[in-house]
Amino acid sequence: MMKKMVVLLAAGASLFAATLIETAKQNGLEAIPSDKKALNKLIDNPKNPITAAKVELGKTLYIDPRLSKSGIISCNTCHNLGLGGTDGVEAAVGHLWTANPHHLNSPTVYNAVFFGAQFWDGRDPDLEKQAQGPIQAAPEMAATQAHVEAVVNSMPEYVSAFKKAYGKDVKITFEKVADTIATFERTLVTSSRFDKFLLGDAKALSKTEQEGLKTFIDKGCASCHNGVALGGQMNAFNVTGTYKFNDVGDFKGDANGMVKVPTLRNVTQTAPYFHNGKVWSLKEAVIEMGRIQLGAEISDKEAASIVAFLGALEGTKPTITYPTLPASTATTPKPDMK
Repeated sequence: MMKKMVVLLAAGASLFAATLIETAKQNGLEAIPSDKKALNKLIDNPKNPITAAKVELGKTLYIDPRLSKSGIISCNTCHNLGLGGTDGVEAAVGHLWTANPHHLNSPTVYNAVFFGAQFWDGRDPDLEKQAQGPIQAAPEMAATQAHVEAVVNSMPEYVSAFKKAYGKDVKITFEKVADTIATFERTLVTSSRFDKFLLGDAKALSKTEQEGLKTFIDKGCASCHNGVALGGQMNAFNVTGTYKFNDVGDFKGDANGMVKVPTLRNVTQTAPYFHNGKVWSLKEAVIEMGRIQLGAEISDKEAASIVAFLGALEGTKPTITYPTLPASTATTPKPDMK
């Protein structure tokens, strides 16, 4: 009798998981492909194809602070690969310790390749274009295009690496530097247990996590947090209520008031939350989003259930070996702290 009961319970759990997988797909949730060829097709840019040489060079440039005016800020400063791809503070801090003037929080760089738009206001379409912005922004890296080109061209190791990546006739321009950084960023993909579940492994998520996924869908969270990134598209903000920290910073979204939906992948590692980083508790963020976006009162129990599911979105990150940066030369621009 006991054995029969165990079999029935297992069958019931398997049926629940199978139904949940189908429901998740019907609600627009997509897995990161497990097949390498399918993944490469999804993340590659035909105009800027991914190669091993570009990725390695892009990683080095991503970490090199000399691209900044001060010589101490790199892409990795605000998008720290060891901190979930963010900086762990409310508002990004850049040149001369300047906090972002709009009090904007640094979004994660992990899985950004899956975003339909880049920046909180979605002003750039892809990582190649996005990579150009922070380098030149006065409150961030504060560099000119000429500075970046001078830095890279002053070091024989960089020149050699660019020739290896692009051919001996390559001209090292600011755009080429940004493109190379973007190539590296395209590889920062973090597949998780959730992906295994969506791809058919019913045991990849615990019963608690599966129930959390069901709550996530039932409450309507998937109406915005969908696709491969579980976010990354533009959407209206303050739909059914006003965000309680709405007055912190002057960010109002794009010209139509639309704001990029943050990815939920690795969200347990990317606090603080919202565009201005004013909410530090993930459970609080879930409840607040329900109020202002869905017009739904999410109970503590429901929020805890959703948070349990969100933990299953913690992905395996690529192994990043810190590079030895090329040595500066007599012609490398000196740091400028003005």
